[in-house]
Amino acid sequence: MSRLFVVATPIGNLEDVTARAVRILGEVTSIAAEDTRVTARLLARHGIRKPMISYRAPVERRGLPRVLAALDEGDVALVSDAGTPTLSDPGQALVTAAWAAGHSVVPIPGPSSVTAALSIAGYSGLGFTFAGYLPRKPGDMRRFLASIADDRRPTVAFDSPFRIRKSLAVIAEELPARNLTVTRELTKVHEEVLRGTAAEVLAALGERTRGEFTLVISGE
Repeated sequence: MSRLFVVATPIGNLEDVTARAVRILGEVTSIAAEDTRVTARLLARHGIRKPMISYRAPVERRGLPRVLAALDEGDVALVSDAGTPTLSDPGQALVTAAWAAGHSVVPIPGPSSVTAALSIAGYSGLGFTFAGYLPRKPGDMRRFLASIADDRRPTVAFDSPFRIRKSLAVIAEELPARNLTVTRELTKVHEEVLRGTAAEVLAALGERTRGEFTLVISGE
């Protein structure tokens, strides 16, 4: 049976790709990519030419038969636009289906905004909670914050540039004394890290809401 390689790719700076990831991308028969245009730039940087299969959310199920068919022909690499696939990115259904079909699933670790943000937050705690993207609706957001209010572990979450200010405002209301580390555009040219309470971070952020955000909320 073939192997499905779950390959972590740079979250911004293309120099962060591992030597093993480059080798695997050059050896597989085909590549399942969240956005083939984004992956094409990475492949071109390293002189790699491979057939690519579009495998993206929210129509992940549509691409599943094509990738499974490709696995019948040889090894396949799964990549997302940035970071580690399946972490708030497409891939979970494919991994499950690949195992069920008798294929091997091999992790190729590397960049992740989750661990990158956590490593510079400096918050103590036994482990951490990964929440994916913060809830969109204010009521859901308040319930989520109530669920972590007594958790001593840091919580890592993603947020979009369109909601970050609203999210920080709700956190300031519900967890006013809790410290946060908010990262924007990690490893990119306009990388920014802000630390403090939600109210302090909101004031410091101002109108600079372009890019992807990763938040680390300290434990109680």
